[in-house]
Amino acid sequence: MPAQTRRRRWLTICAITATTGLVAIPAGAAPGGGHASPFGARAQAQLAAEREHSVGDVSPQVKADDGDEGGEADEIAEGAAQYAEARTAPGVVAPGAYGAAWQSLNELPRAGGHGREVTDLPYNSDDPRYRDIDSNSSGGAGNVTGRMAAMAADDDGYVYAGSAGGGVWRSRSGGGHWQSISDRLSSQATGALAIDGGGRLWLGTGEANTNADAYLGSGVYVLTHPHHGAFSSRSRVGGDQLESTTIRQLRFGGGKVWAATSEGVWSHSTKRLSGAWKLEFAPNPDYLPGGSKAKDPSAAYKNITNDIAFDPKNPAKVVLAVGWRSGDDYNGFYTRTGGSWQRIGSGFGDMPTDPDNVGTVTFAHSADNSRYYAIDQSPEQLATNPDSNLEGVFSATSPFGPWTKVADYQQLAADGSALTDPGYMPGVQAWYNQFLTVDPANPKHVYLGLEEVFESKDAGADWSAVGPYWNFGFPCWSIDPAKQTGDCHQTTHPDQHGVAVGRYHGRSVVYVGNDGGVYRRPVHGSQDASGHATDWTSLNDGSIDTLQYYSVGIGKDPDHHGVSVTGGLQDNGQSVLRGNDKVMGSNFGGDGGDTLTDPANGCNIAEEYVYLSVQVTQNCAVNDGSWINDPSKATSYDVAPADNATGEARFIAPLAADMKNSSAWVAGGRHVWVQSHGYAIRSGSEWKSVYDLGAGRTATAVAASGGKVYAAWCGPCNDQGFARGISVGNADGTGWHDISLPVNGTVPNRYLSGFAIDPKNADHVFLAVNGFSRHWTEGPGAGLGHVFESTDGGTTWKDISANLPDVPTNTAVVTADGGLAVGTDLGVVYRAPGHTKWERLASLPAVAVLQLKLGPDGRTLYAATHGRGIHAIRMRHHR
Repeated sequence: MPAQTRRRRWLTICAITATTGLVAIPAGAAPGGGHASPFGARAQAQLAAEREHSVGDVSPQVKADDGDEGGEADEIAEGAAQYAEARTAPGVVAPGAYGAAWQSLNELPRAGGHGREVTDLPYNSDDPRYRDIDSNSSGGAGNVTGRMAAMAADDDGYVYAGSAGGGVWRSRSGGGHWQSISDRLSSQATGALAIDGGGRLWLGTGEANTNADAYLGSGVYVLTHPHHGAFSSRSRVGGDQLESTTIRQLRFGGGKVWAATSEGVWSHSTKRLSGAWKLEFAPNPDYLPGGSKAKDPSAAYKNITNDIAFDPKNPAKVVLAVGWRSGDDYNGFYTRTGGSWQRIGSGFGDMPTDPDNVGTVTFAHSADNSRYYAIDQSPEQLATNPDSNLEGVFSATSPFGPWTKVADYQQLAADGSALTDPGYMPGVQAWYNQFLTVDPANPKHVYLGLEEVFESKDAGADWSAVGPYWNFGFPCWSIDPAKQTGDCHQTTHPDQHGVAVGRYHGRSVVYVGNDGGVYRRPVHGSQDASGHATDWTSLNDGSIDTLQYYSVGIGKDPDHHGVSVTGGLQDNGQSVLRGNDKVMGSNFGGDGGDTLTDPANGCNIAEEYVYLSVQVTQNCAVNDGSWINDPSKATSYDVAPADNATGEARFIAPLAADMKNSSAWVAGGRHVWVQSHGYAIRSGSEWKSVYDLGAGRTATAVAASGGKVYAAWCGPCNDQGFARGISVGNADGTGWHDISLPVNGTVPNRYLSGFAIDPKNADHVFLAVNGFSRHWTEGPGAGLGHVFESTDGGTTWKDISANLPDVPTNTAVVTADGGLAVGTDLGVVYRAPGHTKWERLASLPAVAVLQLKLGPDGRTLYAATHGRGIHAIRMRHHR
């Protein structure tokens, strides 16, 4: 019998749980006896077991102490939470920090060096070269790019895509040939896009899907003539009231634009764009900036608002959907009665109004206002139901109800969904995946986005999964590399966030935005017998590069001239770009974390999934899929250290090779792990623990040179007693000790994110420190500075930040001539050898650079950005 397919689930911004192992579909035999802890996508049966195990730990009420020891039922938000921890610890960051940092960065002098974008070409998730055991190639998503949070379109063929971290993009041709139009803004995180009745394009910055601090926005902007020009700081609407918020929706009514934000519902005139925004409603105003409880750890979750709906006959009558996805006492629907906002308690029909069953909500209405639709995500279901947290889809003739339930997750699962097994069914991520819109020409024609795309042509009585999660498991699917996805039709990438209906070449089309970019199909499209669309087109042609990299690896291409460039991505696996490629391929699926690549052979790759799940290949994972019948033909091997199985590692855990020996690796979880077999490793048992950082501690950065190892850690890692430290020792297990780092010492009590070792002297090391200084951060020992230097192996440190902007700092590299390059949340800075001041390197927009590495030539610096792909910077040599 052939071994069954192993596939990595495309997850959201993080994985299912930190405490459960990764399980294949099902395991089967593995090459070389590896895969003792299988690496592929979770089988849906296993997902059910994991969720059933975890739901009892979840409360529908948000807690101030939610952190590393608990959280959402699926821990889907854990990756976002850890991303935010790195930037907010040890406390709460005041609004305006990123805006001030961006201004300071733009005031730095410019360094020399020529930069180019490496990943501005198509990225084929179904590349037929990479049908290996841990690839999602053949799933059917086709060309992909980074997460799209919002969409807008008009009837002239113009479409606008708002990405999670790479800004807003415009196409004049119904998708494709994209142009970035927001590079001059201090926030590249999109929360909402909307076109008003006059054809103006409105942008709400700050992605509301994650609540990670790094995705906060700088307000609302408007383009009067969106067919031309670009957003700039001068196009901001109103004052700074919405700075450092997330914006989930922009709605128009009564001559105003209304914004549903993370700090309440605000409004502003659409005619006079100057002047302050008006706070319409905040359920807990004491928790807003300046309030008596603004510094409370739970403040960020106390005024979450989701959407706004207007009475078509009287726009002064408004319904607000308010609430945190995990539940809080203030969750519910509100309307203004007698001059004050009151909770709606009855008359809503099937739609619940109690706090435990009103979570993330999206409204939509028909063009003639005859029908309204809504999605409701339930905090109670999130806490108790392992299958889904979708309360339902509802329809009404007025936003004030009564509402009728027209769909639930069981019905949707039966309508052609790929998510039919208990434990992972439609709406399992409904707090994260939501869109809803109505065909302007037909009030009964509705598009619903959850993990998948659904369509109804009869007001919700019947649904079709026109964009299934993937094609794996369908009878039409096969792994045959001669076909994209067997005999199935292309689908979309999973995890839907944005939708718009426009016209292109005289016909109506629908655009959807998701974790894999932008897709289009005709409004009057075709479906097969299963209800799956036959006419999706990926619009991710390579001109739009919003890929969200965590890491980058570079090595000489063994088969072609030039180098092979690879990197781990949020929800888009591992990309690989060979020396002669015109299209990038995906050789590993799911979330890609840290990466190691052999400088001498770019097809020797170690790739982390999440939580220190590491796999290795020595042929770029090239495979024709024959492993499905003969498991010994798989060419990727699971080599995870034991901290993966015990859940004692960060979501994106650190992995490094010794600077003097590419076969000597270091990995960090609770323990510091080493192995000396390089890319020939075939089992996780080959790792050796050389130091236990201690219970509750996890590594945040590791580095090694000539056998000397540095490990930074945190624990607890959230703002409830945050602590950090550095441990130093040798790869042979000798000499390990903890460095003394007082809370109020030279090195701030903030997240330690990266080391850079001087290649000439292992005792000379630099430290990158994340977060913001005490000027912005409330918390013990927040201190000052972001880059520190030690010349005695980490025993003592000196602040060398000088004129470096106060901005989260993620990574550092010592250049060949002794200079120092540093990646921050807003780009790359550089200090020339012998100098003390910093300069800005390359002209990136305000995008986070999470990892820097030097190429094999020693002079080309590669920057992995979390929203604008990989960039290569040719460094100027200083004598």
